Amino acid sequence: MKRVLAVVLLGFGIGASAVMANVNDEIRARIQPVGEVCVQGEDCGDAAAAASETASSDSGSSARSGSEVYDAVCTACHTTGAAGAPVIGNADDWAPRVDQGMETLMDHAINGFNAMPAKGGCATCPDEEIEAAVEHIVAESK
Repeated sequence: MKRVLAVVLLGFGIGASAVMANVNDEIRARIQPVGEVCVQGEDCGDAAAAASETASSDSGSSARSGSEVYDAVCTACHTTGAAGAPVIGNADDWAPRVDQGMETLMDHAINGFNAMPAKGGCATCPDEEIEAAVEHIVAESK
């Protein structure tokens, strides 16, 4: 009887250790680092090459058209008139603003004005894209 009990306990012990090893592997997989820090001047292997390729492809990309920027950034407010925004296509809304001149419109679009945040809230948009969006809106609102 003692031998049977010893064999059963030994079997449970081996099975439990295999399960614990699997659980430990799962925990290690869940808490492993998602990246590594690569300091300039150190040999970073493939990470440095990938970063430079990404930077070069980003710099070579062309700017979006005014219509694309409007659709992505401006449409939420300038289609509905939210927070007093002039509605695209409404000449009465835009006439007093256009009368101030394109330079003023560009300045307000890039730096923000009243309830409108700088660049319409698109911090990553270059000034050229915001200017293209303003030109698009004005053209559609005459």
